[in-house]
Amino acid sequence: MTRSTIEITTTPDDHKVARLAALAIGLHLAEAVFPSPLPGVKPGIANIVTLYVLYRFDFATAAWVSILRVLASSLLLGNFLSPAFALSLSGTLASLAMLTLAMRLPQRYFGPVSLSVLAAFAHIAGQLLVVRLWLIPHAGVAYLIPIFAAAALFFGTINGMIAARLLNPAGEPHA
Repeated sequence: MTRSTIEITTTPDDHKVARLAALAIGLHLAEAVFPSPLPGVKPGIANIVTLYVLYRFDFATAAWVSILRVLASSLLLGNFLSPAFALSLSGTLASLAMLTLAMRLPQRYFGPVSLSVLAAFAHIAGQLLVVRLWLIPHAGVAYLIPIFAAAALFFGTINGMIAARLLNPAGEPHA
């Protein structure tokens, strides 16, 4: 009987994505331990990693890190293919779509903080769309928009400020 082995060749880029995704997964899992002030409202601290990766590397790497975070975290938290997974994935895909567009805006006016806020709004919009179309098909879902928009503005700003600080630790002005 012949044994065959499958050999997977990895690149340094694969290792970089794995390390960054592991960091994002760790932050996501740490965040899951703490109770939420309101159901569905989380700070999204793993998104700091996504913003950092977007600026330090490229959009494709940031997308890989985000999607791997959602998949691995849902498996580790035991909610893979659940409504919580669908909400997380829809929010992530919507925020990645927004970042795709936002990266084309003038960088002089749109930096990590504004991109973080735009991505946070898109994340909430993607989630509320899934809630409205699938989980709670009722117009009353619209009453949640101001609460979630305020949370997106607050946490998007904080996360963007942290990402900006990580990207520019010396506090030097952007060129």
